[in-house]
Amino acid sequence: MAVPIATAFAAAPAGDWILWYDRPAVKWEEALPVGNGHLGAMVFGGAEKERIQFNEHTVWTGVPRSYARRDAAKVLPELRRLLFEGKQKQAEDLAMAEFMGEPIRQMAYQPCGDLFIETKTPAPAEKHRRWLDLDSATAITEWTSGGTGFRRETFASHSASLIFTSLSADKPGSIDATIRLSSPHKKHSVNARAGVLTLRGTVQDDGVAFEARAVVRATGGSLREIDGAIEISAADSLEIRLTAATNVQSWKSLAADPAKRVEETLARSSNSSLASLRDAHLADHRALFRRVSIDLGRTPQSDAATDKRIANFRNGGDPHLAALVFQYGRYLLIGSSRAGGQPANLQGIWNDSLRPPWDSKYTCNINTQMNYWPAGPANLFECEEPLFTALHELRESGQTTAREQYGANGWVLHHNFDLWRGTAPINHSNHGIWVTGGAWLSLHLWDRFLFTGDEDFLLRHWPVLRDAAVFFIDFLVEDPETKTLISGPSNSPEQGGLVMGPTMDHQIIRQLFKATAEAARVLGTDAELSEKLDAMAARIAPNKIGRHGQLQEWMQDKDDPKNQHRHVSHLWGVYPGADITWMDEGLFKAARQSLVHRGDGATGWSMGWKTNLWARFLDGDRAYLILSNLLQPIGRTKGMGGLYPNLFDAHPPFQIDGNFGATAGIAEMLLQSHIRGKDGFLIHLLPALPKDWPDGSVKGLRARGGFTVDIGWKQGVLTKATLLPDRDGSVQVKTGDRIQSHSVRKGVPLVIEGK
Repeated sequence: MAVPIATAFAAAPAGDWILWYDRPAVKWEEALPVGNGHLGAMVFGGAEKERIQFNEHTVWTGVPRSYARRDAAKVLPELRRLLFEGKQKQAEDLAMAEFMGEPIRQMAYQPCGDLFIETKTPAPAEKHRRWLDLDSATAITEWTSGGTGFRRETFASHSASLIFTSLSADKPGSIDATIRLSSPHKKHSVNARAGVLTLRGTVQDDGVAFEARAVVRATGGSLREIDGAIEISAADSLEIRLTAATNVQSWKSLAADPAKRVEETLARSSNSSLASLRDAHLADHRALFRRVSIDLGRTPQSDAATDKRIANFRNGGDPHLAALVFQYGRYLLIGSSRAGGQPANLQGIWNDSLRPPWDSKYTCNINTQMNYWPAGPANLFECEEPLFTALHELRESGQTTAREQYGANGWVLHHNFDLWRGTAPINHSNHGIWVTGGAWLSLHLWDRFLFTGDEDFLLRHWPVLRDAAVFFIDFLVEDPETKTLISGPSNSPEQGGLVMGPTMDHQIIRQLFKATAEAARVLGTDAELSEKLDAMAARIAPNKIGRHGQLQEWMQDKDDPKNQHRHVSHLWGVYPGADITWMDEGLFKAARQSLVHRGDGATGWSMGWKTNLWARFLDGDRAYLILSNLLQPIGRTKGMGGLYPNLFDAHPPFQIDGNFGATAGIAEMLLQSHIRGKDGFLIHLLPALPKDWPDGSVKGLRARGGFTVDIGWKQGVLTKATLLPDRDGSVQVKTGDRIQSHSVRKGVPLVIEGK
């Protein structure tokens, strides 16, 4: 059936959550992302020539292997001795020679292929526009040619594990097109048979092998295969079903059959119509996306093309762009992290380079964790499942690393892992030996429990949490000067080199010990372990205030107030931790001073972190300033990150963590729940509302303690909030300077009226 084509091309497409443009993408960072957790695609939106670059989540370099260095633990005492004596360079040199992982570099996430659609048109394309509708998770391109209107749609279905592309025209018999598959990998082949394009390739010898198939269906006209491509002539409409798979059976095995996997995926939906598959896709996506709505105000600037909105945001008058960025982060998490897939990596699931920045793997001294900051507050718990699955695999790998490199029980992860679950220290000793990556990630499990109270969940993941803590029972050592327990050798990411006793480590380990001890009591297990962890937590070196009034980053008072490094590691205890809150005035003030020293500019992901930190410091205008610095075109301000035209976060280059950090930061400005009071969690309404959002509302945010929260405000003042509890209990609610305690019952709304 021919589809009517809109003619009002000068206006923005209808919808609240639209990224749109009046020209095709030229660069990859201008293309529009779709994803289903297994497959990701970047849609360029060309008229005569469309490129859909696609990824499959297990296409990586390398093969299954261990990175742990055997018997490295024998040099651990010497490393500590050198560091205690102030011989940092000698310690780093020794570690490089005898302690780092083997190999010293991990593997890289890879692109899979490209789908090209060349459309023959009677005249050059006119009235072109393309857009991404976040609510339907669909990329759409429209144009006219010789009086005929064309429309192309692409979406990635999680339920079908397919990427669908359709092309229609408003006049029958108007579609003449050639469809091709290709891959940037040298070892690949393509054949066309019976309306199916098949791409086969390998990343490297004896490594990951992949297969992609594009099933082409035309309504009307004719179809033929020629030179490894498929030609369509005089069709009314066109549909392409694309999927891909690899031989990766698990992080330990390459025994899967990619061809069989592809066949099974295509067979499951072969008898289903595109309309029914689209309906299933919409139902699946919207069940997650529509949980949260946000209104920060809308102005005429909201109708401009998205790249123009980014360019003009810092001039003011477009609060809806911040709301769009908030929802875009949620959209990207839904697209890149679904059950059964890999966790969202440094670029989510999207990558077109054989040598992506930082290998597009999992950097877990901030970046992987930041990817999942929105999952709780922005009501996307299901999207955490790939991360939690990976943690069980990392536990197994990390047990080997703990034993071989530290002579310790439990498990450890340093600052990176890859598809093969490497957990050993990599790259260089001055930043690679950082022991709390696994501890931090394990705390995501505990935070999920705090949000939901799900004891079955906690029991299922208890081994990960428990063994992460067990490692540090063996690892911590007594500081000869203070007699406190300290961490080391380690570093404060990613500066200062190898040291003993970085503040960030202590904050994470202290919170890990407390969380694990409490989890044991909740589950009624490991009482002896719980007592030991409580006792050791009390002995960990405390946070210290230095001579500049700052929170010390190290045991020694050596912070430089002119240091504006992108990492603000020692502020972990403010956010995402809860080691330092506004209830502790002295440390709170010192931590704030440290953030002032770091400045307001940074790389993209760092501004995402700083937005959250300023929100925790209850300074909405400063948080908004940082957010505004992020919401600018990349390259406008030297030395700072920003956004690419498609709203991807720029370090630069592209890192998706800044998108997720911005979403989490906006949520944190509107709702906080990290403090536990005497009557349950303290839910703080509008804790950091900036003056630039005087009127607005948000619905569907989640708070710890098991609450779904709706908030409305006018002229900067709360009008009404509704808290819907998941279970019976009690809660404290803070509005302005007022704190009130309430008893709640499961499913019965608690309404808080504003002044």
